[in-house]
Amino acid sequence: SLRGSWRLGNGNGSVVLRGEVPGCVHTALHRQGLIQDPYYRFNDMMYRWISLDNWTYSRTFKTPFDVRKWQKVNLVFEGVDTVAQILINNITLGRTDNMFNRYSFDITSAIKEVNFVEVRFLSAISYAAEQSRCHKAYSIPPACPPPVQKGECHANFIRKEQCSFSWDWGPSFPTQGIWKDVRIEAYNHYHLIYFSLTSFFVKSAQQWSLEIESVFDVVSSEPIAGLVTVNIPKLQTQQTFSVKLQPGEGSIVLLVNINKSSTVEAWWPNGHGKQTGYNMTTTFIMEAGYQIEKFSKAYFRTVELVQEPIPGSLGLSFYFRINGRPIFIKGSNWIPADSFQDRVTYDTLWLLLKSAADANMNALRVWGGGVYEQDEFYNICDELGIMIWQDFMFACALYPTDQNYLESVRAEVSHQVRRLKSHPSIILWSGNNENEAAIASNWFSIPYADREVYIKDYVMLYVKNIREIVLAEDRSRPFIASSPTNGLESVKEGWVSQNPYDTHYGDTHFYDYSSDCWNWTVYPKTHFASEYGFQSWPSFSTIKKVSSTEDWSYTSNFSLHRQHHENGSDQMLQQIGHHFKLPQSTDPVKKFKDMIYLTQVMQAQCIKTETEFYRFSQSEIIKGEGHTMGALYWQLNDIWQAPSWASLEYGGKWKLLHYFAQNFFAPLLPVAYEDKGVLYIYGVSDLHVDHKLTLRVVVHAWSSLEPVCTLAKDDVTVKAQSAVPIYKESINDLLERCRNCTRKSCVITFCLVGEGGLQSPTNHHFLSSLKDAVGLQKSQLSASVSQQDDVYIFALQTTAIAPFVSLDVGSIKGRFSDNGFLMTEKKKVVVFYPWELTSVEELEKSLTLMSLVDVV
Repeated sequence: SLRGSWRLGNGNGSVVLRGEVPGCVHTALHRQGLIQDPYYRFNDMMYRWISLDNWTYSRTFKTPFDVRKWQKVNLVFEGVDTVAQILINNITLGRTDNMFNRYSFDITSAIKEVNFVEVRFLSAISYAAEQSRCHKAYSIPPACPPPVQKGECHANFIRKEQCSFSWDWGPSFPTQGIWKDVRIEAYNHYHLIYFSLTSFFVKSAQQWSLEIESVFDVVSSEPIAGLVTVNIPKLQTQQTFSVKLQPGEGSIVLLVNINKSSTVEAWWPNGHGKQTGYNMTTTFIMEAGYQIEKFSKAYFRTVELVQEPIPGSLGLSFYFRINGRPIFIKGSNWIPADSFQDRVTYDTLWLLLKSAADANMNALRVWGGGVYEQDEFYNICDELGIMIWQDFMFACALYPTDQNYLESVRAEVSHQVRRLKSHPSIILWSGNNENEAAIASNWFSIPYADREVYIKDYVMLYVKNIREIVLAEDRSRPFIASSPTNGLESVKEGWVSQNPYDTHYGDTHFYDYSSDCWNWTVYPKTHFASEYGFQSWPSFSTIKKVSSTEDWSYTSNFSLHRQHHENGSDQMLQQIGHHFKLPQSTDPVKKFKDMIYLTQVMQAQCIKTETEFYRFSQSEIIKGEGHTMGALYWQLNDIWQAPSWASLEYGGKWKLLHYFAQNFFAPLLPVAYEDKGVLYIYGVSDLHVDHKLTLRVVVHAWSSLEPVCTLAKDDVTVKAQSAVPIYKESINDLLERCRNCTRKSCVITFCLVGEGGLQSPTNHHFLSSLKDAVGLQKSQLSASVSQQDDVYIFALQTTAIAPFVSLDVGSIKGRFSDNGFLMTEKKKVVVFYPWELTSVEELEKSLTLMSLVDVV
C-alpha cells in the first residue's frame, strides 16, 4: 500500500507540505494549520485559490520485494480526483480524467529498488473550462450554476462529483487529491481483479442459484486450467468447477445451485424481515501453482420493478416487488456527507444510515450529482436492510458524447457495476437525475430546431452506452434511464417523453414552495414520489461552530451567503406565515433562534402532510391516479452547515423533521385528512398480516390538559400492506359532539392500539392554523434528567398544552426517542440515546426546552 504521508506542493512551489493519502489538498492544508476550517464563515470563497492552482503529490518508496521475481507489477489507484498525469521515476505512465474510475498502470519495466512516484494534478476548474471551449460544434448547457450558488462553471465537462462545483444546498470545493486507496500489485500467472455474486430464484426448479463472476488478468502466454470450489456450509452447498483462463483480461462465470434440502432465508428490507447473509468461501486452485481464497457473503433476494396496467387507470404501475412481495418504499435521498470525502469515515456513515433505519426508512436514493459511495456505505445498507436506488453520476445537465468522454464513462460504469452488484441493498440502477425532464421541459431554452441533437446525445449516453453495459454486466436488477421518468412509456416515446412528470407512469419529483403545504390537494397523486421537500435551518449549535456573533440573524451576510437556493429564505418565511406567527423579539439572537425553530417546525409539518398523503394513496385509484408505492423525500443528510432540505444536520444531529419521519414512516399509522368539511382517517399498514385494532380519537381544547371528548372505535380492521379508510365524520358533527369546541379552540389526536403491545404513534390533525388558535396558554415546561444504564431519561412536565415541544442539548451528540411532539398530558418521558460519553450534569446544562408558545 502507498497510503500514508506524501509530499504535496502547488504549481510554482510556493506552498509545500505533508499530505495524507487517501486525502485531498484542502484537508492537507487544514491539517497542517495553513488554512482554517474550509466551512467556517465565508471560507468557501476565500479559498477559491486552492482549486485554481495545480497541485502535485509525490513520494519515494522502497520496493519491498525482488522485482525480477514477478511477471507483472502494477501501480493501482482506486480513485484519483480528477485530472492528473501519473509518473514513476520520471516516466509518464498515463493520465487520469475520471474521479469514478479505477486506474491500473503497468510498471513492470519501470520499477526499481527505490522509486519516485508523482501525481501531477491539473485544476478541475481550468480543465472543465478548456473541455467546454474545445467542444466547438454546439454548446452543452448549463454553462454555469446560478449566481446564488457561488459556484464554478462547466461541471458537466468533467467526470467528477458534480456538486463539488456547487449546488443549491452545498458549497463549491472542486477538490484535488488521491481520494481512495493506492497500491503496488505484483503477480505471476494470474490475478483476480473483480469478484462478484448475484442471486436468482429459478421458478421452474423452485431453487435459488448464485451467479459468481471473477475477472482476471492472466499474464502467462498460455491458457491456465484449474479448479474452483465454492462452499456455503450453512446451506450444505459445495460445488467444484474446472475452468480455463485465457491470456489477457478474462472472466469466468459460475452458476452455483443451492442445495434444495436447505432452507434459504432471504434478505429483506428493514421492517419486512431479516437481513440474512451466508458466509461463502471460493477457492481457486490453478495449475500455475498458487491458490486464491475469497471470503464473501451471499445474500438471496429478488427484485422486480413492476410496470403493468392498473384497473381503472390509464398508464402503468411503478412499484417494487422484493422476494415476490410488493413493498412500499419509504425513505429519502442521499447526498455526499462532506465536501471532502476523506473526512467521511465509517462512523460518519454508520451514524447517518442507522439514523435512517431508526426513522423506519427502508430505502435511500443515492443521488446522481454526488459520488458512487464507498464500499462501507453499501455494506452497512446490506446489514440494516436499506434498499438503494442507485443513480449514475449525471445530474441536472446535458453532457457531451465525444469518443474520449464516452470511453471514460464506459470504463466508469463497468467498474462501478462490477464493484457494487453483489450488494443486495441495491435494487435499481438509474441513468441520471432529472436529465430527461431537463430536455422535455426545456430547462435550458434550447431552440426547437436544435432539440434533436440533444436527444440524440441523451440516447447515446444513457441508452446505447450506460444501459448496454449495465444489461451486459448485471441481469439481476432493473435499470431506468432517468428520474423522474415515465418508465416504459418514456422508452416507447424514444427515451425522452413529452412529460416525465406524468402521474400515470413512472416516478415524479415535486416541489412547490408557494402553495400552503398543509393543503394535501396540491400534491401529485403519483405512483412513486422519488423527490419532494422543503427547506429549514439547522440548529443553532450546528451553525455556531462555523459563524461568529454578527452572523446570528436571519438576514445577516452569513445567512445570505449560506442560502444557495434562489429566494429560499423568503420561501421559508412565506410557508411559516401560512400557519404561524413570525418572531418579533427585540433580542436579535433570540429572534434568530426562534426563526430556526419555526423553519424546522414548518419543514417537519409540511413533509409530514405530503408523505402521509402518499402513504394513504397506496391502495386507491381516484380519477385514474393513485397506487402510490414510494415516498423518498429530499433529502436525508447535509454536506455542510447551512439551510437545506435535509432532515439530518451536518454532523448527524436530528432535525425535527427526522423525528417526525420516525412517526410518519411508522409500520402502523393512522392518517387524517379533511375533504369538503369531512374528516377521514385511514389505517396505513406495512405489516404482513391484517390486524383488528381500536382507533382512539381524542379532542382537546387548546386551553386544557383534560380532553373535551374521547371516542374509541373497536374492531377496526387494518389490512396488511395497504391503506384503508377506517373513520369518517363531518367536522361540524364532531364539534357538536364535543361541546364548546370550535375549529380554532380545539385539536384532534388519534392512535391505533392492538393486542400484545401493538400500537401506532399518536398522530394529530389541526382544525385551524396555529396562529389563529384560541386558548393556547404559555406553558411552564420543565424536565428532570436521570441516567439509566447507558441512556438518559428526561421526565417532562407541562402546565398547559404545548405544541411542537422541542428538546435540544446543543452539541452533545445523540438523539431523543421523540421530539417536536404535541404535548397534551401533564407528564411525558423522553429517552436520550447518547452517541458519545456525557453526563446528567452536562445534559442539564445544555438543555433548552421550548414549544410554539415560547416564540415571541
